[in-house]
Amino acid sequence: MEVILKEDIRGLGYKYDKVDVKPGYGRNFLIPRGLAIVASKSNVKMVEENIRQASHKAEKVKNDAQAIADGIGDLVLEIGTKAGESGKIFGAITNTQVADALKDRGFDIDKRIISFKGQVKNLGDYEVELDLHKEVKHTIALKVVAE
Repeated sequence: MEVILKEDIRGLGYKYDKVDVKPGYGRNFLIPRGLAIVASKSNVKMVEENIRQASHKAEKVKNDAQAIADGIGDLVLEIGTKAGESGKIFGAITNTQVADALKDRGFDIDKRIISFKGQVKNLGDYEVELDLHKEVKHTIALKVVAE
């Protein structure tokens, strides 16, 4: 079943993307929650018109996301946490902690666009990916240290 997404959905696609999903997922989850519409000819034309009209706004959003990525640059975030003698931390570092650390540095980043490459459960260096825009992704270094 082909649907057109009305919002960005992590792991599936971005707003106005036409994606192929299983019929049950489309009919029972995406469409009732207002996350997607059926990709009929009229809906496709409507979305294309919306994209055409909003293209200048979309370019501004992309430029803003690129400006944030450029501002962050090669930033190395350092997050302190409690850890045992073996270097294993109590709990795990979460998206919220990374978002708060970025906010302390002057970057207001939504925690939902932050993703880790694996779980952060030990002291050490990690990479964090920020999905700022459909075409703008930025990777920052994360250093987890003991408090």
